[in-house]
Parts: sequence; C-alpha cells; structure tokens
Amino acid sequence: MAPPTARHPIGVHVGPGLTEANELEDGGPLARAAEMDADGVQIFLTDPQSYKSPKPRPDGDALLAGDVMVVVHAPYMLNVASTNNRIRVPGRKLLAEHAGAAAAVGARGLVVHGGHVLASDDPAVGVENWRKTFAYQAKSGGFPLPLLIENTAGGGNAMARELDAIARLWDAVGEFGAGFVLDTCHAWAAGWDLATVVDDVQAITGRIDLVHLNNSRDPHGSSRDRHAPLVGGEIPTGLLLDVARAADCPVVLETPGDAAAHAEEITLVRAALAG
Repeated sequence: MAPPTARHPIGVHVGPGLTEANELEDGGPLARAAEMDADGVQIFLTDPQSYKSPKPRPDGDALLAGDVMVVVHAPYMLNVASTNNRIRVPGRKLLAEHAGAAAAVGARGLVVHGGHVLASDDPAVGVENWRKTFAYQAKSGGFPLPLLIENTAGGGNAMARELDAIARLWDAVGEFGAGFVLDTCHAWAAGWDLATVVDDVQAITGRIDLVHLNNSRDPHGSSRDRHAPLVGGEIPTGLLLDVARAADCPVVLETPGDAAAHAEEITLVRAALAG
C-alpha cells in the first residue's frame, strides 16, 4: 500500500548546506530532502548570526526549478523593530537583500522573527518601525515574496510573543500582506493554549502561512526556546499534530535529530495530515 499523502508539504530545517567557499556541502538541501523523504526544506542563506549579504547559491537554479518546497529563514539577529538606528537601518537593508535572494531560489516565503525593543522603550515605537519597514519597501514595489513573521518564546517587549502584541503589530502591517509563522515550541514557552492557538491566531491575523512544528524541552510558560523531538518533549505529540491539522498549511520541522529521526517524524506527520 502506498504511504499516505499530506494535503500540504512537510519540510525540515537543514541549514545553509554550504561551505565557507560557497560550495554545496553533503549534496546540499535537495540531497538532504531526498534522504529524509521530505517535501520541503527550510534554509538560511548566510550564517544566521551574520550581517553578511547573501551570495548567489550554486544550487539556486535547482532549488528554483525543483518540486521541493523551499522556505528561507532570515538571520536571527535581524531586528527591524529596534529603536537603535545602528541595528534597525542595516536590518532593513539586510531584510530586503535576503528577500531578493530567497525569491531567486523560488522560496515560498522569508521567515523573520518579530524582534523587540528595550525595556525602557515604548513597544508602540517597535510596531511603528515594523510599519515603516513595509512602507519603505512598498516604495520600490514591495518585497518580492511573502514576509512571514514568526511568534517568539520570550522577551517582555517582544513584538510577537503575546497575542495582544501580535494584534497591535497586525494592525500596523496586515495591510501590507504580512504572513504569519506559528512556532509551537515558542507558543508553548509563551504560555499560549495550544488547544485553541490556531483559532486565536487566525482571529488576529486572518492567516497562518506556515507551522514550525516543534516540541519543547521545558514546561508550559517557561519562556525558554529549547526544541525537542516531536515524540518525547513536554508537549503531547497528539496536541502538536492537532495544531498542524487545524492550521491546514505547510509544516517545517525544526526538531533536533539525524536524518533517520527526521524521516520518522515526517512519516508520522504525513500520516496524521493525510486526507
């Protein structure tokens, strides 16, 4: 009997897949996807802690022409909400560069964390900085692919940790077509109710474009972002699969483990989402 087919692609985060010389490492993301029988990959285009501009990838044409879903994750330290000009201004430039490079490899979207402001700052300023980021880019035609803002696990003045903060952010950026990534580990860490999280988020944003389906090593409400395998973490596996079903969108696993472990997780999620 043929294995069940999920309604949406199921991918795995595989990192850049490049050496320092910008050459493919271990066959690159497409080889990793084949090894795990994944429908998609999520990659960085540079070191995630770097402000370097992305270079054209040697496998760019293959990623663009292939049938494997590609999602690109922006660098972690990028923070366009910041009130610090030395962080915000180059962050906007780098965000646009990553968006262009992601579009060049056929990515479905560019995932970016919501960012934060300092404890002494008014969060409303961070929200306005996000609006200005989209408005500034709109002057040159907008971003060339969907920008997908991800909820975060901790931070008192984070733009996308609390549901009410996300509501304020969406009031400012929703008109620009911003997309949303629901990370289940981050939501758990922030104290959200995973039994209702899809309805709660969609009531605010009107959409969930991607689920980062991750378990957690820590208790509910811990504010700690430590991912665990789908089976064996603090979040019941059945609850995670319920979130993926309800969201009815592509899934990317950011769970620890080797290729064999990820292949097993993909099989589990594919069976749960089949039909």
